[in-house]
Amino acid sequence: MIVVTGAAGQLGRLVIAALLKTVSAGQIVAAVRSPEKAGDVAALGVQVRRADYTDAASLDAAFQGATKVLLISSNEIGARLAQHRAVIDAAKRAKVQLLAYTSVLRADTSSLGLAAEHWETEQAIKDSGVPAAILRNGWYTENYTVGVPGAVAQGAIYGSAGEGRISSAARNDYAEAAAVVLAGEGHAGKIYELAGDSAYTLAELAAEVSRQSGKSVEYRNIPEADYKAALVGFGLPEVVAALLSNSDTAASKGALFDEGRQLSALIGRPTTAWTASVTAALK
Repeated sequence: MIVVTGAAGQLGRLVIAALLKTVSAGQIVAAVRSPEKAGDVAALGVQVRRADYTDAASLDAAFQGATKVLLISSNEIGARLAQHRAVIDAAKRAKVQLLAYTSVLRADTSSLGLAAEHWETEQAIKDSGVPAAILRNGWYTENYTVGVPGAVAQGAIYGSAGEGRISSAARNDYAEAAAVVLAGEGHAGKIYELAGDSAYTLAELAAEVSRQSGKSVEYRNIPEADYKAALVGFGLPEVVAALLSNSDTAASKGALFDEGRQLSALIGRPTTAWTASVTAALK
């Protein structure tokens, strides 16, 4: 039995879909905080169970019979470590054979502000003694392409990444990697540094958006504080704006660049081209 936590989220839904290519629906459990909001997941034939990272009893019930669990990191920045520890403890009580965790690229050395909670979670997993595979996901291309329509309208992409190169991949690429690990064998004890096959600067991203849209879009590099303020002005919560602006600054120093190609090796195909993600965003 494979349990996917956070299965109603964007990544979780994609992991379920990827698993269904090789694993029968009866062997998959979608663990979600609000089962009533996961009707589309249930329609795939998988079992939906309630699992709240802050409710140990719900985690025990969700993990009943589990042999493998995917811990998709919480999006509650600042509260994640405690939530992740609750899942780790539940996985230990369930005596799972593998706990896979979605961490961040080079969590042990990264200058990304969000890396600390991931690294602490990795240490908690190690200390628990639960057999584990660490999926250190790089940046999702969608983190940038979601803003492409607005960039075309404004004629600019804003950021603080300077000339930093970004080795992003599509969210679905990372989902497939998680499915490969969950459905396969021999992954316990492994740490995978996952990133896209090719890299780009935000100036190159802007140029590609211009090329594909037929409209002039430039990249405007601004200080981190100004970028954060702009994101808040666009309606993002302050904590999310702080995360994105900090990540851009870290990207300017190489935090989102990687050329190891472990992701494409794991999924057995090239990662989704970032130019293709631009095309999708413009549709």
